Amino acid sequence: MRFLVWLLLWPVAAAAEGEPAGDFDYWVLSLSWSPSYCATEGAARGNPQCNRPLGWVLHGLWPQYETGWPSYCRSTRRDPSRADTAAMADIMGSSGSAWHQWKKHGRCSGLGPDDFFALSRLAFARVTRPEVFRRLPREIALPASVVEQAFLADNPGTVADGVTVTCKAGRISEVRFCLTRDLEPRRCGSDVMRDCSLRDALLGPVD
Repeated sequence: MRFLVWLLLWPVAAAAEGEPAGDFDYWVLSLSWSPSYCATEGAARGNPQCNRPLGWVLHGLWPQYETGWPSYCRSTRRDPSRADTAAMADIMGSSGSAWHQWKKHGRCSGLGPDDFFALSRLAFARVTRPEVFRRLPREIALPASVVEQAFLADNPGTVADGVTVTCKAGRISEVRFCLTRDLEPRRCGSDVMRDCSLRDALLGPVD
């Protein structure tokens, strides 16, 4: 009977939030294509990111389990100041995005905000973003696999199973890299490795 109760409650427990900070297996570095985000939701929300000619921006550096991920963790670390989050707007689009990423993911790193944002900036800088996408003269439709291959070509240390491209509302949304805790390329877990299979995904230009 006790086992049956546990079995019934397990899906709820697996989705719980507030795990201890610092307990995770690897990182997921997520880069968002700003024109797609702005076309689908950002502009409607009035996100200041959409008033700037941005291409790939840092969505976040996420602590990840081999299956699943922690979020909104318990931490004794101080929260970042407004100056801290504003300083990340150059690569994250806005200070609001930086604050949200800290609140949901940064606390789970076990790091303080200074170290977490510094590590996020380092991880972002290590990825070469293909310049061809910034030079698009107009919106195009292309297989999502083309985006992945472009990143693999420009980042030769990355393995095919260590990067995945996601789509949203028919558009290229994000490119995600799986990294060890030392920021070295590694294979993604099965719950992360879900490539977009669209052959006509839209990719808008940087305005």
